Amino acid sequence: MSLFNTPENSSIHGQFSPSPEETSRRSNWFGNKVFNQDRMLQNLTREAYESVNNAIQTGSKIDRKIADQVAEAMKTWAISMGATHYTHWFQPLTGATAEKHDAFLDLLPDGKAIEKFGGSQLVQQEPDASSFPSGGIRNTFEARGYTAWDPTSPAFVYGSTLCIPTIFVSYTGEALDNKAPLLRALQAVDTAATAVARYFDKNVNKVNATLGWEQEYFLVDAELAATRPDLVLAGRTLLGQAAAKGQQLDDHYFGVIPSRALQFMRELETECILLGIPVKTRHNEVAPNQYELAPVFEEANLAVDHNLLLMDVMEKVAEKHGLKVLFHEKPFAGINGSGKHNNWSLSTDTGTNLLSPGSTPMKNLQFLTFFVNTIRAVDRFEALLRASIASASNDYRLGANEAPPAIMSIFIGTQLSQVLDELEGVSRGKLSPEEKTELKLNVVGKIPEILLDNTDRNRTSPFAFTGNKFEFRAVGSKTNCAKPMTVLNTIVALQLQEFKSEVDTLIEKKKLKKDEAIFNVLREYIKASKRIRFDGDGYSDAWAAEAGRRKLSNNRATPQALEVLTSPETLEAFKRMGVMTETELRARREVELETYILQTQIEGRVLHELVYGSVIPATIKYQNRLLENIRGMKEVYGAVHKELAEAQLTLLEDLASHLQEVKKHTDAMTEARKQANKLKDVADRAGAYCNSVLPYFEQIRLHADKLERLLGQEDWPLARYRELLFVK
Repeated sequence: MSLFNTPENSSIHGQFSPSPEETSRRSNWFGNKVFNQDRMLQNLTREAYESVNNAIQTGSKIDRKIADQVAEAMKTWAISMGATHYTHWFQPLTGATAEKHDAFLDLLPDGKAIEKFGGSQLVQQEPDASSFPSGGIRNTFEARGYTAWDPTSPAFVYGSTLCIPTIFVSYTGEALDNKAPLLRALQAVDTAATAVARYFDKNVNKVNATLGWEQEYFLVDAELAATRPDLVLAGRTLLGQAAAKGQQLDDHYFGVIPSRALQFMRELETECILLGIPVKTRHNEVAPNQYELAPVFEEANLAVDHNLLLMDVMEKVAEKHGLKVLFHEKPFAGINGSGKHNNWSLSTDTGTNLLSPGSTPMKNLQFLTFFVNTIRAVDRFEALLRASIASASNDYRLGANEAPPAIMSIFIGTQLSQVLDELEGVSRGKLSPEEKTELKLNVVGKIPEILLDNTDRNRTSPFAFTGNKFEFRAVGSKTNCAKPMTVLNTIVALQLQEFKSEVDTLIEKKKLKKDEAIFNVLREYIKASKRIRFDGDGYSDAWAAEAGRRKLSNNRATPQALEVLTSPETLEAFKRMGVMTETELRARREVELETYILQTQIEGRVLHELVYGSVIPATIKYQNRLLENIRGMKEVYGAVHKELAEAQLTLLEDLASHLQEVKKHTDAMTEARKQANKLKDVADRAGAYCNSVLPYFEQIRLHADKLERLLGQEDWPLARYRELLFVK
C-alpha cells in the first residue's frame, strides 16, 4: 500500500492517519519498515536469498559477493522508504543501544555525488570502542572496536535511517556488548536441545529459544516531570509524600485506559506494527499511571532487539503526547514498581514446544525431560540467575511486596509437584512391564489434564512454570533482556548436555532402554533439585528462613549478587558452552559494579541538590512567614499571643526539627560518598555505596516528606505525587 511506503507517513515523522479499513487490517502493513523475508524475496537474487537464509538458519558465512548484492538491495529499498543514512545498531554494555549514522552519499572523482552502500559497509564497521564500558578490556588509547552484521535480526528503517542490528567486539575479539554472548548462548542451547529432542523425534534439526517479554512502565505528564530533577536525572522520585489515594482501591488494574494514555498507545502500536514488533496486549497495571504492553512470542534474539527498539519508540511517541515514559523499576515509593517478565520456552523446527505436553506418553516424557532439566539448571545456578537481573534500580523493587524476592525459587504448582514426587519414587535400573505401564499411563499420561486445570499463578515466585513456558518474573523493567536470556540459555544448554551424556552412558554401559535411562536420570535430577521448588508465599519471613536452611542464596543487593559472576562454577559453565571467556565475565562484573556506583552516586548528588536547592529554602521561607504571623499576633494580642499562636509555634518547632534532620543526614550522606570515592577497588567502592551511602537516602526522604506534609500547596517547590500519578 503506497500510504505506508515513506517514513513521513509514520507518526514519529508526521501525522499518521490510516483509514478505518486499513486500521482494521494491521496485518496488511505489519513489518512495512523491515527488510524481512518478503523484502528479500522481492529484492534479492535466488542465490543471495538462499545464502542469507542459510546464514539465519545455520550460521553459515556470507561471502563478499553475496554481501554486496544484499547491501545494494537493502540500500535501494531503504532509500525508497525515505532513508538517507545507515547505521550499525548495537548494544554496548550501557544497557541501551548505540548508533553512528553515515549518509549513503559519496563522491565520484569528478565531484558528482552518488548513493553508495556496499557489502563492506553492511558486514562490518569500526566505531570508537574507547568511550563505552569495557571493564578493562579496552583502554582509552585502544579505541578500535568492530560491529558485525547479525543477519538473524532483520534490518529496518527507523526515521530516515537504515538500522542494521550488529554485534560489537573489541579489536582482540572479546564481546563488548550484550548481543554477542546472547547469540553464543542461543547456539549452545540449540545444539544441546536438538541432541536431546532427537531422543523423541529424529526429524528435529534445530531448536529455538523463544521469548515473550511483558513491558511495564509509567506515564507521567512531561511538563510536571521536567520540574523534578530526580525524575529527569535519576529516573525516579527520591522524595515525595504518598498521595492520599494510591492503589489501595485496586481500581486501576485492568481498568478503563485513560484517554490520553490510550491515544499514546494507539500511536505507539502503529509504529510497532510498521517496525515488525508484534504488539498484542495493552492494559492498566496495578499502580496509578502504570501500564503494560506485551507482544506475541518470538525467537529470543529478535525479541530482545524488538524490546530495545520498543523502549526507544515509546519515548519518542510519548514526547509527542506531552508525556514522559518511566522505565525505572521503582519510580514512586509506596506503590508497585515495574518489571519485564521474560516468558521463555524452547521450540523445534518441526513445530513442537518442548515445554508443552502432548497427546502421547512419549511426548509427555519429552516434556518432562525439558521441564526437569530446566528446574535442575536453575537449581544449580540460582545465584547466577539472580545476578543476571541485578541493578541498583531493580534492588528497590525485588521483595518489596509487589515483585518476587531476591531469593530464586521455582513455582510449578501442587499437581505437577505430585507428578515429580511420583517420578522420584520410580525404582532405579530396569523397569518391569507393569512399572512402565503404570508410569506412562497413570503418571506421565495425566500431565495434559493437570496442566489444563492448573491455572494458578504465584505472583511471589521469581521463576514460575505457567503451562507451556517458564516465566522469569524478577527481570526489571529497564533491563536488557539479553542479560537474563544469556544466562538462562547457557545454564539450560549445559544441563541438557550433561543429561544426554548420562543417558547415553546408561544405554551403552548399563544396557537400559532409552525411556528407562531417561527416567533414571530424571529421577536423580528431581531429587537433587527439590530445594529450588517452592509454591508458598515468597514474601514471608518463614520462607527466608527456610531458604537459608535449603542453602539458597539471598543476595538482596547488587554488589553482593554480582560476586558469583567470577566464581569457578560460573567461569567453567560459560567456558564449556563457549558463551563467554573469563576475561569477558570479569569485565562484565566490573562494568556492572561501576554502573551501580555511578547510578547511586548520581542519586546522592541529586538528593543533595534537592535538599539544598529546594527543600531547605522552601522550608525557611515558610518558617519566616510563620514568624511574621506570630509577630503580628503579638502586636495585636500582646501577652496572650502565645496561647493563641500555639498551633503556629508547634508547627514552627516541627519544621525546625525535620529541617535539622534533613540537613544532618544529607551532610552525612555526602561525607560517606566522599569516603567511598577514595576506595580504589571497584568491589569495595560498590560495597561502600551500598552499605554506607544508600542507607542515608531513606532517612533524608523520611524527614523531607514530613516537611512536604507541613508546607502548603503553594509553598512546596516540587510536583507532588497526586499531580504526577493521575494523568487524564
